Amino acid sequence: MKNNIKVFIYTILLGCSITYAQMQDYSYKSKLTGVKDVWHSIALPDEVFSKVSPDLSDVRVFGITSKNDTIEAPYILRLKNEKVSRERIPFTILNTTYNDKGSYITMEVPTKRSINQITLNFKKSNFDWLVTLEGSQDRKEWFTITEDYRILSIKNELTNYKFTTLQFPKAQYKYFRILVKSNQKPILQSSEVIKYEKKEASYRNYEITNFNIQNPKDTKQTIIDVKLQKKVPVSYIYVEVQDTFDYYRPISIRYVTDSIQNPKGEWIFRYRELNRGILNSIESNGFVNKSTIAQKLRIVVDNHDNQPLKISKVKVKGYQHELVTRFTDSAAYYLVYGNNKVEKPFYDLNYVTTKLPEGITTISPGVAQTINYEESSGVEPLFTNKIWLWAIMLIVILLLGGFTLSMIKKSK
Repeated sequence: MKNNIKVFIYTILLGCSITYAQMQDYSYKSKLTGVKDVWHSIALPDEVFSKVSPDLSDVRVFGITSKNDTIEAPYILRLKNEKVSRERIPFTILNTTYNDKGSYITMEVPTKRSINQITLNFKKSNFDWLVTLEGSQDRKEWFTITEDYRILSIKNELTNYKFTTLQFPKAQYKYFRILVKSNQKPILQSSEVIKYEKKEASYRNYEITNFNIQNPKDTKQTIIDVKLQKKVPVSYIYVEVQDTFDYYRPISIRYVTDSIQNPKGEWIFRYRELNRGILNSIESNGFVNKSTIAQKLRIVVDNHDNQPLKISKVKVKGYQHELVTRFTDSAAYYLVYGNNKVEKPFYDLNYVTTKLPEGITTISPGVAQTINYEESSGVEPLFTNKIWLWAIMLIVILLLGGFTLSMIKKSK
């Protein structure tokens, strides 16, 4: 009795495991060639993103063994985004003095670490000042690090914008002196001395097939519609402005999530906000956002009572996506995708700290092929209907309970 139950349970569990690893439940596959090591990185081509779920939950790496069994290779989805570190360096403000040139703020940095950023927070909420930064080892001889660096703060009912971080090449001095060129006496409320490091992202540039700018007078807005060649993961948008005068305009970047056709045959698009910020003449007008699959974008600039800006072009980029995959069995492997009914895979790799080897080689998927439902990609599922599966699981539980009770009675 006991052995029969074990065999039965093993058979059911085997059938369940086979049910959840079938290529035929997906729409597309691409053969992976060059699988020679345990670890490989699979570069996802742009063509994949128009055929997958928005959260990439239906991407799988399946393998067909020599016995025609289907196996699944676990992976870690990795985006090649920028890596930023901000290390706060301890410092002391020694004094603040004033003369006809402006206000001097002297700092001591009692460390031999180099810095490249100083953030200044003043009590005044509206100002436009030029700043000179100097460095010294003995407070006698000063060396210019950056000169006429512009800092700015605007706060009113329409705008809340601040740019008060000095950015400069790495400098290593014991003393730093900031000259704020203003006839007012600025009150420094707080500041930070920072060592800022950034590893640049690896982007893909996307081709724009349609670019349209409108300036409807009734809205006091500039509306820019951008259409990409295909659906791709968007993570960076740059707006190029030709005007050379100062400007500060709120900007909203949106993407199309859905569309409906009205009785007149016109298509009405539904948008979701991707990012917002300030289009300005001080900083770079590049906006970084969470990687989102999109094809149609709308950029809205609020001009208020100003003339529209001359926007010459827009650049759209996206992080490179890769699957760091572990191959432990010999098989013919495929990148498989296209099933909006499945959930994200649950792999140990995503929840357990795994030390990845150095020098992982990258492999690229072959040409995508459509998977026909009749096409066999391994052992056929034992149960194709989930109702049957749950029914069998219930029977197993009842059998286990009955067996436990019988064992208790025998022991008594």
